[in-house]
Amino acid sequence: MKNINIIIILFGCICFGQQNVKVSPAFSILNEFDKVRDFTINQSGDEAYFSIQSQTENISVICKSVKNTKEWGTPTIASFSGKHKDLEPFLSPDGLRLYFVSDRQLSDTISGSKDFDIWFVERENPSKEWSKPKNIGAPINTEHNEFYPAIAANGNLYFTSDNPKAIGRDDIFFSEFSNNSYRAPISLSENINSEGFEYNAYISKDESYLLFGGYNREDGQGSGDIYISYKNGDAWSKATPLPKAINSKFMDYCPFVDETTNTLYFTSRRTKGANKDFKNLGALQNFLHSYENGNSRIYKASIDLKQ
Repeated sequence: MKNINIIIILFGCICFGQQNVKVSPAFSILNEFDKVRDFTINQSGDEAYFSIQSQTENISVICKSVKNTKEWGTPTIASFSGKHKDLEPFLSPDGLRLYFVSDRQLSDTISGSKDFDIWFVERENPSKEWSKPKNIGAPINTEHNEFYPAIAANGNLYFTSDNPKAIGRDDIFFSEFSNNSYRAPISLSENINSEGFEYNAYISKDESYLLFGGYNREDGQGSGDIYISYKNGDAWSKATPLPKAINSKFMDYCPFVDETTNTLYFTSRRTKGANKDFKNLGALQNFLHSYENGNSRIYKASIDLKQ
């Protein structure tokens, strides 16, 4: 198994090295908002969801944008969001369910907020409205926090939790979908999880690879980096960081892959020109209103992550 993992890691590095990976801003129409993070898109590439947050992140709303011909339309608040702290949307591969995270109470009759749970909305077809939000329930949701759901084509669920069963502070957990229900979640192996923070998993539709965020790891660029692990049978290879063009010395997180176009979307707090000596207020304003100003923004890169 060790030799197999080494081969997989080396192959991944060679594969990435042969690709001319360029990172660019994904959505200039979102530049007016303080913080934008998380991203999910349907298979036809014309319906996208993301989180828009206030500067302090105490307000977080899930919004959507629809693509008309070649242009993305002005964002609107999703029908199920806007009242609670909602974030981290993820469309199921068939586009008929959207999973997300919320601190809303289990009943509208209860005021205030609770710990973060995983919720979902459903629709009969892409032209229909979303249902009312439904809590995914046990054994996924607990009295602890559950974050960042990601669903494979077979229904298997990957998510982040600070459950005491975690190896570290936050872990990536896995729950098998069997007989139309979820089995008790398990923390993934130390090839993925560590004593630190692992978060924001993306699972490929066929479960052949897993992307996730790792914080301040020795092999990272600093702060948060995005890692990849490949599945070999029932085991996951030792995770390795994505190329430096994607990972930076700033916080890079929240990966999502449009597998139809081999486009990686991710959130970053990268900053360009922060060390400038601003001579006037106009120069400062230009920087503060720029895309790479240190606030969370969504970026994209063309990269083939398959083995």
